[in-house]
Amino acid sequence: MKHTIMGKAGELLWFTDTLVTIRLPAGAGADGISVIEHRMPYGSSPPLHIHRNEDEVFHILEGTMRFNVAGKQLVAQAGQTVLAPKGIAHTYRVDSAAGARCLTVTTRGDFEKMVREVSRAAPAAEMPPRAAPTPEVIAALTEACARNGIDIVGAPLN
Repeated sequence: MKHTIMGKAGELLWFTDTLVTIRLPAGAGADGISVIEHRMPYGSSPPLHIHRNEDEVFHILEGTMRFNVAGKQLVAQAGQTVLAPKGIAHTYRVDSAAGARCLTVTTRGDFEKMVREVSRAAPAAEMPPRAAPTPEVIAALTEACARNGIDIVGAPLN
């Protein structure tokens, strides 16, 4: 039996307007569990989307996030966990002025693969420069999502 202890360090990536750290890659264990830490600025919000093959679990470490899961609004704060089941449309928005930090937990590796496809290596453990997504960035994200079992079905939260 293989045992893995992941240290504080992890692979740092700039994913859209967030800093992500791959805390546990899907390939580390037999079940393909992936744990990714996200540091997000105020207002960060992905498009409304559906994961076809995996649930997405959000555990909030810092800040406040407003979620839309299956058309229902809910607010989660540090210490709370939100489940976005596979096949259900969901998104979130960071509502705390200082930003937010959360862990996302998924299985099978689809989400992690998509994040890796559209990210670039972070030169340091700091947030990427803020910039509105260009049409090219939106198209690349949409295509990477489709290749990895995620359907973009709507706009981010305002």
